Amino acid sequence: MATNPIHRTYQAPCPGCGAPVNFTSAQSTHAVCGYCQSTVVRNGDTLQRIGKMAELFDDHSLLQLHTSGTWRSQAFTLVGRLQYQYPEGTWTEWHAMLADGSTAYLSEDNGAYVMATPVAAPANLPAAQAFRVGASTTVSGQAFAVASNMQVLLLAAQGELPHLPALGQAFAMVELRSQGAQSERVLSIDYSSTPPTCCMGQPVRLEDLKLSGLKEASSKTEKGRQFNCPNCGAALTVQQDTSQSMTCGSCNSLIDLSSGIGGELKHALQDEPVRPLIALGSTGELQGAVWQVVGFQHRLGLDPSDPDEHFGWEEYLLYNPKRGFTFLVDSMDGWSLVKPATGAPLVAANGQSASYLGARYTLKESYQAETSYALGEFYWRVSRGQKTRNRDFASGTNMLSLEQSADELTWSVGSKIDGATVARAFKLEGQLGLFKRADVGPASASAAMSVRTLIIIFVLLLLFALLISRCSSCDPNVENCSSGSSSRSSGGSFGGFSSGGGHK
Repeated sequence: MATNPIHRTYQAPCPGCGAPVNFTSAQSTHAVCGYCQSTVVRNGDTLQRIGKMAELFDDHSLLQLHTSGTWRSQAFTLVGRLQYQYPEGTWTEWHAMLADGSTAYLSEDNGAYVMATPVAAPANLPAAQAFRVGASTTVSGQAFAVASNMQVLLLAAQGELPHLPALGQAFAMVELRSQGAQSERVLSIDYSSTPPTCCMGQPVRLEDLKLSGLKEASSKTEKGRQFNCPNCGAALTVQQDTSQSMTCGSCNSLIDLSSGIGGELKHALQDEPVRPLIALGSTGELQGAVWQVVGFQHRLGLDPSDPDEHFGWEEYLLYNPKRGFTFLVDSMDGWSLVKPATGAPLVAANGQSASYLGARYTLKESYQAETSYALGEFYWRVSRGQKTRNRDFASGTNMLSLEQSADELTWSVGSKIDGATVARAFKLEGQLGLFKRADVGPASASAAMSVRTLIIIFVLLLLFALLISRCSSCDPNVENCSSGSSSRSSGGSFGGFSSGGGHK
């Protein structure tokens, strides 16, 4: 168990209710009373009440105040929490006090975690609007890619905090990710203050932090919010309070939860449901961790050079309490396991290759992606018809995928896995034949020719059948379809999340 050396602590009665308010970090200037939710600011040995904080929402995290651990051979304790909202969802940052009295932040990042420390704002830092998503920039001599630039707001806070934005007031948050570096880093620029507050972070896994004082179990599967489907009236339960969208199990409507539950909820009808091979709620062990399937998407790709050619793939959103979220992708090119990257690859000037953590990847496909069907819960706002611009790069069985929208740019990194491994992981060996895809490994020219030959034969037979029947049963909103004689044997196989960037 990690322990901290003794620091000078300060305690004073809350100006709102008289309950004791503790300051264990010399850098903490604000605190939220745990009894009356008063927001207090510390001025020397005096506390002043400046307002009332909103109630925290339950994010089902294993983390809580006073959880302790070790990072970079130094003990730390979580003493505060901030909950933010951005256009596509919410995220949480934990204020950590290190053994030497300094401050760090443990924050969510695309379903994973980043530990960050405050850094001085660079001189002549431009205004937020100067950072264009997808562009490259240099800060203090370091190369970064602009991953996101959006308006965010503080929803709630708890405990001790060295910096506290005004509650409910939107401000700009820019996120830069290291480009072409040998290690993954993310620079967050918070424009709620002048000068802006900057933090530099690196990815961490909760299991590597040697945490103690965690909640005994995530409440994710134990409780949830209940409401009635706005379309059919069926009783529904949201298992994760951070979910921004979900589907109704009775009528398949896709429901937007981003504005909370209790009012009129937006929903979209979804016809022609796609049945996932792996049922929602299933658990399976992959990469040494047990994952639960909490969401499922069917997505379509469109080749911009041939607007009549569509292809499809499916994504399973997997959840582990200590590792966060990852994606299991099923495509005609095979199965792959991918997660959002903390850094940003360096793309060649001609766009035909990308370098990441010392490895070089070659461009395979560029296409437009669209969500056509969804099931389950998602930590970002999913809507049918969402579109992004995607590029897939490959290096043997490893892969990079870029997905870009107007406000965010997300890189994901992963590798192919054998379908039999997926079937065994989720105890579906009896359906092994349904999981077989292309062989895991870089495609050889001879193998590619063989696949093309089979596809051409299939297309000719299909055209012959169409001439006889004079009809078509292919619906590109559900199936992998092509109205031409060309075929697409790759792309989308590991690309594309609708989630995007920031701190989720």
